[in-house]
Amino acid sequence: MRGYNRQGSRFSKIAIWLTVLALIFFVFYAATGGILSSNYKQLGNLVKVFSLIRTQYIEEANTANLVDGAIRGMVEALDDPYSVYLDADTFKQLEEQIRGSFGGLGILVGVKDELLTVVRVYEDTPAYREGVQAGDRITEIDGRDVRGVDLETAIGLMRGPVGTKIELAVLHEDKDEPVQLEIIREEISVPTVDGEMLPDSRIGYMLIAQFNEKTPDEVLDILANLRDQGMRGLILDLRDNPGGELGAATRVADNFVPKGPIVYIDYRSGDEDVKSADDNYLQLPLAVLVNENSASAAEILAGAIKDTETGVLVGTTTFGKGVVQTVFPLGNGAGLKLTTARYLTPDKNDIHEKGVGPDVVVKNVEDLPGDEQLDRAVELVKEKVGK
Repeated sequence: MRGYNRQGSRFSKIAIWLTVLALIFFVFYAATGGILSSNYKQLGNLVKVFSLIRTQYIEEANTANLVDGAIRGMVEALDDPYSVYLDADTFKQLEEQIRGSFGGLGILVGVKDELLTVVRVYEDTPAYREGVQAGDRITEIDGRDVRGVDLETAIGLMRGPVGTKIELAVLHEDKDEPVQLEIIREEISVPTVDGEMLPDSRIGYMLIAQFNEKTPDEVLDILANLRDQGMRGLILDLRDNPGGELGAATRVADNFVPKGPIVYIDYRSGDEDVKSADDNYLQLPLAVLVNENSASAAEILAGAIKDTETGVLVGTTTFGKGVVQTVFPLGNGAGLKLTTARYLTPDKNDIHEKGVGPDVVVKNVEDLPGDEQLDRAVELVKEKVGK
């Protein structure tokens, strides 16, 4: 009886991986539209490698891991930094980021020079209480070197169940060696918009840190509050904004540009999608602060304001991410973030790898106190508002 079971188990395993091979072959066949004449050798190699690993590798390989690795490898072969295969945990974290509420540390991060960089620390959060500051570089997460790791993976590593501990190696800007921090995760609901009236003026100031589903409503609330305080002009700060959800960016832009196109989205098929604004917008003197870390959705907003001439851009040229990603859910909770289109400004300017240039170039001098970019923006708005 035991011999029968072993044999039956062996045939069952063989049947499983043969079925997987057939499915892989079918998927590639379907994806290429049945055109295999020029690719049959590569497809044959894929099937052969899979078979050799399953039958000849010194240890028994996990079929699911092999398929997972094949998918990841296909995406990496695109050589596109914005197309990423997301495992189940990372995909869940991305969805939470889009919703704007999650268990985490209370920091906004981006990638600068292949290093995970803290863009903003929110007050009264675990990271804030542990002394993490904007500009800090995170070099390790739970002992894993994260230099060169894509942003989604890094975010996924930092988030986890409320009450769990995470260890970070953090390099402060004024230090030569990273410090080791142990931080307990908490439930985080991150506001993406902040605003206030500037002292001794009728000028409002609004900072948008990133774009998620909550951002458009937060913008409306801040604008209403500033109007109630007598706002006659506005400084919109998009510096260090890494972007976010396209839909949120266009809804926000609707508050600042006149009726007409906000952004054109061009697809591989040749189809074009146009996101447009109505005619209900701010119509007050407006200056927009941008820098080299203003990216993606932030550039959509900045580009729309510049092309429609509803505001003046002050600062330095933006990052230059002019492509759009679509997130596709996959089986077993995984997902795929894939570049599916490029976007153009209202004047149909392609800003990918070029950025949006400011109307008034101002560089902040790091060694000097103050904020030269903000000061210049205030001057420009005051000229139109009057003192």
